[in-house]
Amino acid sequence: MKRLPFLLFAAVAVLLGLSCDTDNTNYWTEYKDWRESNIQYINDKAAEKDDKGNAVYTKVVPTSWNSQAYILIRYYNDTTLTQHNLKPLLTSTVDVKYRGHDIDGVAFDSSFLRTQPADSVYRTQPTAVVEGWTIALLNMHIGDSCEVIIPYQQGYGSTGSSSILPYSTLIFDMKLVGIPGYELKP
Repeated sequence: MKRLPFLLFAAVAVLLGLSCDTDNTNYWTEYKDWRESNIQYINDKAAEKDDKGNAVYTKVVPTSWNSQAYILIRYYNDTTLTQHNLKPLLTSTVDVKYRGHDIDGVAFDSSFLRTQPADSVYRTQPTAVVEGWTIALLNMHIGDSCEVIIPYQQGYGSTGSSSILPYSTLIFDMKLVGIPGYELKP
């Protein structure tokens, strides 16, 4: 009688263990070539130089919450013209226009398919998106347009998401359009 609870516990544990891996998918092995291609892509972009020998992309690391996280960012606009514009806080609501694709150029999402809250605008908070977006948004001012390259660790990781494969580097063209409700103190 004393062994019955133990046997029931063991049986449940075995059943749960079997049901958790029904297709025996091992993403690390299955997506090895894709993962390596994505890692190589971001390493190549990080090393890219312009005609003058300057880095094309800036590596941004949010040391305040994850010193291992980073993104690559390249501004399309002159940031000296927007540096005094409002900049989102972690708790802000932001309006963004964007297009996202993978390293092969396959599009997976775009704000240009939206009509709410305004034409082509996606409204969110920096804490409600993948970590790479959070890092990018906190380094932008209203009016900034940029290309953001997000390593898979700051994107959808080793599992992916719907049409995004595991280990995918995410590439976004983004523009910070506004920060609704942001008030300046006099």
